[in-house]
Amino acid sequence: MPPVTSNQPDPVAFSIIDAARAAGVGRSTIYENINSGALKARKAGRRTLILRADLQAWLDSFPAVKAAA
Repeated sequence: MPPVTSNQPDPVAFSIIDAARAAGVGRSTIYENINSGALKARKAGRRTLILRADLQAWLDSFPAVKAAA
């Protein structure tokens, strides 16, 4: 069976909930990192949005896990 594809483009920005799901963390982790300045967010009226590039940069800032010897 062929893979299911979507005709919709990847989102440019995420809501808090969608960013948490995409990153595999909880909402509180997203809010804590926004408040500490570690994760950049933008406001569009009452909505808080996180750009895809900002979410990726935040994830890239985490240290890599070293393989056990």
